[in-house]
Amino acid sequence: MGEKFNHFDAAGNAVMVDVSEKIFTERVAVASGKIFVGGEVYTAIESGSTKKGDVLGVARIAGIMAAKKTSEIIPLCHPLPLSHCSLNFEMLPAESAVKVTATVKTTWATGVEMEALHAASVALLTIYDMCKAVDKKMTLGEIHLEQKSGGKSGDFNLKFD
Repeated sequence: MGEKFNHFDAAGNAVMVDVSEKIFTERVAVASGKIFVGGEVYTAIESGSTKKGDVLGVARIAGIMAAKKTSEIIPLCHPLPLSHCSLNFEMLPAESAVKVTATVKTTWATGVEMEALHAASVALLTIYDMCKAVDKKMTLGEIHLEQKSGGKSGDFNLKFD
């Protein structure tokens, strides 16, 4: 817990972290989140019968686009050359929810956690946007980093007890 926040200089000014001395390694991050929807929306997504088309297909493309543009949205993120980005969706009937899992990879001097989180978040927002005409009572939640590997700080795996 002795780590200092590295996005601030000695005077407390916000700065982009200097990664020029860091070693390029393969870095992978996995983030996920859920959108909780009503029964009508759940059925429409599952059956592909929404008026706007393939909700999960559009959400997948939106998430990939978001990962690629993370540094344009999050002020102090470095623009990264991504080598892979995928989004997978799981229908959760018991929760009336859709879970998205975003996996992002690069070989670079800094990690892709923000890219994975951004991808998952935008995919969920896209589902909301495409289904809001049916029911606006959807809730996004549980957006979190599940795991990451590579870099100086090593591996991270979130485990809920």
